[in-house]
Order: sequence, then structure tokens, then C-alpha cells
Amino acid sequence: MKKTILSTTESINEQKRSALLEPEHKSQLQLFEGRKVRTVWDEDAQEWFFSVVDVVAVLTDQHDYLKSRKYWNKLKQRLVDEGFQLVTNCHQLKLVSPKDGKRYMTDVADMQGIFRIIQSI
Repeated sequence: MKKTILSTTESINEQKRSALLEPEHKSQLQLFEGRKVRTVWDEDAQEWFFSVVDVVAVLTDQHDYLKSRKYWNKLKQRLVDEGFQLVTNCHQLKLVSPKDGKRYMTDVADMQGIFRIIQSI
């Protein structure tokens, strides 16, 4: 029974991810404390999704993208080990990289998820 629920949840998350990659979902840069944060607007859910690495960079005052990404990866692993539910609810969307301008899969979270990450830092 548990595997069925998990696979159904994974299927729903995959459908949501696919829908967010379609062109009608707008990708923008938002400024927070003078720093750029990549965002995506989900028209169906009527909510913004924020790049977790960008938010981590702002909160830790880190200007190096690679160090911010490594910080998030380490934090994410610690949260998974603690059984923190948010990490499993993070989505990955293709966002433009600030480093080379190409689109890569990036962890994103809604506003509620971002607040939980802020509490963890």
C-alpha cells in the first residue's frame, strides 16, 4: 500500500514538473537585498517557485554560485537524514544558469518551502 501511495505521489510530482516546463509558465529574476533570485510563476497554482540555491546564496551572503550550491546540497542531505519532509517536496525545474546562460534542472520551492528552508539555515 505504501509503495502505491509513493508512486502515485511521484507521478503527480512528475506531471506538475512537466507542466511547469511549458512556455506559459513565466520565468523571471526577482531582486532580494540587491541580489538576483530566479523564479518561475505557476499559472495553474497561482504561486511563485524560487530557486533554492539563489535564496541560500542571499541568506548566507555567498557570492560564489558553486559554494552556494554545495551549501544547499549539504543542508539538503542533513535535512533528509533528519526526515525533514520539505526536501522531498522540492521540485526541479529548468532555469537559466547565472554562470553560463544555459538551462539546467534546479531545485525550486514555493513560498512556504522557502520559509522552512530559511528556518533551517
